[in-house]
Amino acid sequence: MRPLILTLFSFCLALNLTAQDEPSTEDQNVKMPELVLVFTKTAGFRHKSIEKGVKTLRELGRQNRFVALQSESGEDFTSQNLKNYKLVVFLSTTLDVLNDAQQKAFESYIKNGGAYLGIHAAADTEYDWPWYGKMVGGYFVSHPAQQKAKIDVVDKTHPSTAHLSDVWMHFDEWYNYKELNPDVHVLLNLDESSYEGGTNGKNHPIAWYHEFDGGRVFYTGLGHTETSYDEPEFRQHLLGGITWCLKR
Repeated sequence: MRPLILTLFSFCLALNLTAQDEPSTEDQNVKMPELVLVFTKTAGFRHKSIEKGVKTLRELGRQNRFVALQSESGEDFTSQNLKNYKLVVFLSTTLDVLNDAQQKAFESYIKNGGAYLGIHAAADTEYDWPWYGKMVGGYFVSHPAQQKAKIDVVDKTHPSTAHLSDVWMHFDEWYNYKELNPDVHVLLNLDESSYEGGTNGKNHPIAWYHEFDGGRVFYTGLGHTETSYDEPEFRQHLLGGITWCLKR
């Protein structure tokens, strides 16, 4: 399978760029969109919301100067290919999605200043790769039935939460986590008294960020349902995470 970066040729053609064009001063001041790899490979449960999530990320990209390119193949995880991307998104990936060589390439990408954004089941991924679990910030362990719950917004200084009120009532599938990394900076915390089935107690983070091993990492446990990707609050939450990962 050819790396996704080859699709840039069609992107450039769409912009009517040729080698013979003489760039104007205005053209020189326009920044090219940054590339974001959206990885959606699943080796376990596959969420119906994945395609809606990809569509949403593409829409956000068109509005905010980045291009979201979807991949279902671990073959895109080579050191050379990953250099083309400012951010790699794991969108509800599940279980073992990268082999040893691909894992090493991704570790190198992060250590060289790359960025990672995990959505929902990204925490249900690569249980036998301890580096990944520490990077993401925790692993999925269980979830109750989908229901509405109260989210306490504990940090509103981050672009992913600045638009929210102190309390966010949201319907989703609420993950319980294990091996939570104490070094992450928590943004959103679930109030387990507001729904049934929580097992983490008072410390139940559901979105967080940190700088890890040379790179930037953002994770949100929201995003199970297709309808969540239509909600302005969640879309802005995602966009804020992307903005931070891109160092804007």
